[in-house]
Amino acid sequence: MTRKRIAIAAAVSLAIIFLLLVPILDKVGRAARSDAEYLRMFQEVVGIIKKSHVDQVDDKKLMTGAINGMLAALDPHSTYLPATDYAEMKVHMAGAFGGLGIELGSREGKLMVNAPIEDTPAFRAGILAGDHIWRIDGKPTRGVSMNDCVSRMRGTPGTSVTLGILREGAAAPLSFRLVRAVIKTKSLKARLLEPGYGYVKIAEFQERTGEDFERALKTLAADNGAPLSGLILDLRYNPGGLVDQAFRVADRFIGEGLSNGLIVTTKGRDPSSERSMTAIIGQKEPRYPMVVLINGGSASASEIVAGALQDHKRAVIMGTQSFGKGSVQSVMNLANGDGLKLTTARYYTPSGRSIQAKGITPDIEVEFVKKPAATAKEKMPEIREQDLDGHMEGEPAPTVPPKYHQDDMNQMPPLKPNHLKAPGNHKDAGDPKESGDGRDPKDPKESKEAKEQEMLQRDNQLARALDLLKGVNLLSAGGKR
Repeated sequence: MTRKRIAIAAAVSLAIIFLLLVPILDKVGRAARSDAEYLRMFQEVVGIIKKSHVDQVDDKKLMTGAINGMLAALDPHSTYLPATDYAEMKVHMAGAFGGLGIELGSREGKLMVNAPIEDTPAFRAGILAGDHIWRIDGKPTRGVSMNDCVSRMRGTPGTSVTLGILREGAAAPLSFRLVRAVIKTKSLKARLLEPGYGYVKIAEFQERTGEDFERALKTLAADNGAPLSGLILDLRYNPGGLVDQAFRVADRFIGEGLSNGLIVTTKGRDPSSERSMTAIIGQKEPRYPMVVLINGGSASASEIVAGALQDHKRAVIMGTQSFGKGSVQSVMNLANGDGLKLTTARYYTPSGRSIQAKGITPDIEVEFVKKPAATAKEKMPEIREQDLDGHMEGEPAPTVPPKYHQDDMNQMPPLKPNHLKAPGNHKDAGDPKESGDGRDPKDPKESKEAKEQEMLQRDNQLARALDLLKGVNLLSAGGKR
């Protein structure tokens, strides 16, 4: 009787397993059939094109176009990299390449300028974020792949290329003749704005950015002759770059606290793409007040830094809404030496916010105001991730507000996002050219001070950030001077 019961139980179990597996196997089978059908359809179309197209068809061009078409259907950041472009990408991330210095994007099929890289031919010529590059050396860019456009603009240093630009507010198309140069993108610049107040501008996160940043902080403290009283980290027009270098920058300021010092999380469909990066236990910067400047050109890795510092309440974020590129691209080697850059995951800030198509909202919104001499055409609307063709949608913010851990060190006064709106104009910084104090402008020290004052005068966001740091220190000192 016992054996009979065991046999019945085994039969029932097998029946249940079979019933559970049937829909799964059926789904797998249907997926396999679907893949096979699409491949047959693709082969059929290729065969028809090669047989019946009016012109002789180049196989490589046909296959490359098909691959680019597949990737373009996914999102604006996935792309096919022929061997030459793949090699150039590696050189670029190492910090040097030949070209004009333009970060490119696509909107409604148009080749757009996301941001010019500072101290490059494009930047010096006056190329602006939001410009539409409609011609390169007289040839239209419409319908041409991003890689082909990049190839046209890059070349031997010293040679020239002419860009046709359509700019909002301009009465007619603009033409810029640029001379190609070896673009040695400087990872960052650092200086003391005033005694005690440091300024670091990171143009892009490259292979040596973390190391350069740590060195810059030490140099600022040494030049100051004492620990800094405050720091402004400028991430405006920073298009991103290497995530591990962005992590190193954020790690200098974040200790234990929210989610045990979590800086960024990545999540994707493939379990191998899931990763959490937490602060490393070790020496950190003193907890001086800090402001991070962002704008619509701040994307990807720069948004990781801003989001982490904001969630940990380690810095006040100031400026305008960031770009909103919250996706991770993995670069894979293909058998023929080409590369495939594929979006494999999304970024999440320590509190669980998705950056994708949303960006980072500043705690204090300050619009950048051009000097009165600026023309209306320079006040371009900023392009963000949500404006790009085929962008991935973001995800709703967590419904449960994050809990923050306070440490024993002095904390900056809490600020709620967008509850403070600062006026754009800043009139406190005087013009050093009109000081009339009789100082010799050729004196290097006086010349440096004049440049710093001029920098503050023409950059209202920077001047506002410096004022905030001074105000925080005055409050911390109980109003004593």
